[in-house]
Amino acid sequence: METTTRREFIIEVAKSSGIAAGLVAGGFLLYTREPISLAKPEARLLRDFRVPPSDLFPKLVIVRGSDTPRMAAEAVTRLGGMARFIDKGDRVLLKPNVGWDRQPEQAANTGPELVGAVARLCREAGAGEVWVSDVSLNDPHRSFFRSGIEQAALEAGAKVLIPSERDFVETDMRGERLKIWPVSRFFHEADKVINLPIVKHHSLSGCTLAMKNWYGVIGGRRNQLHQDIHTSIVDLAAAVRPTLTIVDATRILKRNGPTGGDLQDVVAGSTLVAGLDEVALDAFCLTFLDLEASRVPYLAMAEKRGLGVVDWRQLPHSESQVG
Repeated sequence: METTTRREFIIEVAKSSGIAAGLVAGGFLLYTREPISLAKPEARLLRDFRVPPSDLFPKLVIVRGSDTPRMAAEAVTRLGGMARFIDKGDRVLLKPNVGWDRQPEQAANTGPELVGAVARLCREAGAGEVWVSDVSLNDPHRSFFRSGIEQAALEAGAKVLIPSERDFVETDMRGERLKIWPVSRFFHEADKVINLPIVKHHSLSGCTLAMKNWYGVIGGRRNQLHQDIHTSIVDLAAAVRPTLTIVDATRILKRNGPTGGDLQDVVAGSTLVAGLDEVALDAFCLTFLDLEASRVPYLAMAEKRGLGVVDWRQLPHSESQVG
C-alpha cells in the first residue's frame, strides 16, 4: 500500500485545481467539449398583421345600439366581413384591455360581450384557434375572472392565454424610446391580431384607447415608459400593426382612469367604432371623453410617423344604428 505525505497531497490538489481552472477559463465544461455561449439570443421582430387595403369598404365604421353582438357583426360586415381579415386555420389573437381587477360595470376593462362576439365571428370565419390574451397589471387570473372576459371567451370557444414570466421574448421594437423589450410570445405565434380596447380616461396620457392598448403586449418595467408616455404609445403603435381594431365605447370611464372603480365615473356610450386606422379611431373616440386632439400629443406624433390620420372625417366612413 502506497502512502502519501501531507506535502504531496497539497501539491496534487493544487495541480488538479489548476487544471480545473484552466478548463473553465478556456470556456469548456468537464462534461462537454462545447464552449460556453455567453451571447444573448438575437431580439426578434413582430410581424405585420395587417391585411391588404381595399377601396371597396369604409376605413372607419361607427355603430350605435344596445346589442353588442349585433353591433359587432354589423361593424365587421360593413368593413367587408370577417373573411376579409381571417383565413381558414388562422391562429387569431384577440387583445382586449384586461388590466384591472374590476367588474364589467366599472368600465376599466373591455366589455366581455364584445370579446365573446368577436371570438364567435372569428370561429365562424374559419379560424383554427382564437386566443384571448393580455398582460394584466392587477392579478391576471382575478382580472380575467372578474371582468367576465374569461367566461365570455370560453363560452365562445376561445382559449384564454395568461403569460407567465417564461412567456416573454426579447423583441426589437425599433422605437424612439422602446428599443429591445420583452413581448408576450403569443403575439409572435399568432397569425392575426385583433385589437379590442375600451374608451377610458387616463391620468397621464389623457386617454387610453386603441394605440395605448398595446402596453398590454409587453412585460418588463412598463412604468418606466410613463416618463415619456406619448412617445412610448407611438412606438408601440408602430411596432404592433393589427389586423383589425374594434373599440368598445358601450361604457365610458370618463374620470379617474385607467383603474376606475366608482360607478359615478362611468357613462353609457352605446357605440362600437371599428376600422384599420388606429390614429383616426383614437381621434374619433376623443369625443366620448370631451377631449380635443390638440390636447393629446401622441396623435400628431403618430400621424407624423405615418401611422394614420388625425382628421378622421377625411376618411371614407359609415355610421349606422342597430337594435
